[in-house]
Amino acid sequence: MPALFTAEIDGWASWGAVFQSIAAFSPLIEEILCRHALPAAPVRHCTPGTNAVFRVGGYVVKIFAPRESGMESEAEARTEYFSVARAKALGVPVPTPVAEGVLDDKYRFPYLVTEFVDGAPFEVCAAAMTPQEKTAAARRLRALTDRLNTPCADFNGIDVIRDQTRRKCWAPFPKRFQRERDAWAAAHDFGERVFVHGDLGEDNLLVTGDGLCILDFADAVLAPRSYEQALVAAELFAFDGDFLRGYFADLSAAEIAEICFEGLAIHDFGGDIVCGRLGTPERFAGLSDLRERLDEAVRNGLARSGRA
Repeated sequence: MPALFTAEIDGWASWGAVFQSIAAFSPLIEEILCRHALPAAPVRHCTPGTNAVFRVGGYVVKIFAPRESGMESEAEARTEYFSVARAKALGVPVPTPVAEGVLDDKYRFPYLVTEFVDGAPFEVCAAAMTPQEKTAAARRLRALTDRLNTPCADFNGIDVIRDQTRRKCWAPFPKRFQRERDAWAAAHDFGERVFVHGDLGEDNLLVTGDGLCILDFADAVLAPRSYEQALVAAELFAFDGDFLRGYFADLSAAEIAEICFEGLAIHDFGGDIVCGRLGTPERFAGLSDLRERLDEAVRNGLARSGRA
């Protein structure tokens, strides 16, 4: 039987060239829908990410990158399956899972089908929010992350602190900075590790008629709570004071900055976020520079909102 998927995947660049192609993935999508007796419908694009994600009628079909792309897609898919089911059980708004499995074709494709959620990206809505609406939205998100950020069994074996591969984002930074970061991480007491979404940025949070909906759990891990909270503060909120005050309630600027420091310093995307929000790598000779700039960013954000 000829393969349904005919493109060649040999490394990340080849996957990047095809993962948004409706023509390339339509035969796989048709087979997945048929397997699970789901109705056919025109295939449409969704917001691009790492995997092949398409809307089909009232559903979203997510086809994970095969191993030939360089991704550990089956481990990522297991993480997504576990996380969505856990969030649903905790009453956290997420797309309802409909079907999951693995399609063995030219390559081995794990997949997940969920119901489509009608909503707008958080970033788009945030631009039109009043200060009071920002604070209220941040409080709602904090209530959801407090439900998620609780202890659970290890579900993917990832050690966010000791895994050497998770230091790659700091490679562009000065050697002194990297040495100080490594020494600090090895000696610091991070406390309890809990479930975290790990990537609550603008693409993974929708504003819906009922409130908020969290998407894409492929980067979920066990980690300190600061791992979640730092990314929310720096990336999702971009240090906006109204959001910060809603999310962190009565914490001081210094306490918020310290949470951001601890979480970003061990985050898989930490170096990228620092570069995007605080400055280029050469500006950070050592960890003290990161502390100072985070403290400045938090204080300035709170001051601009009149909430310092």
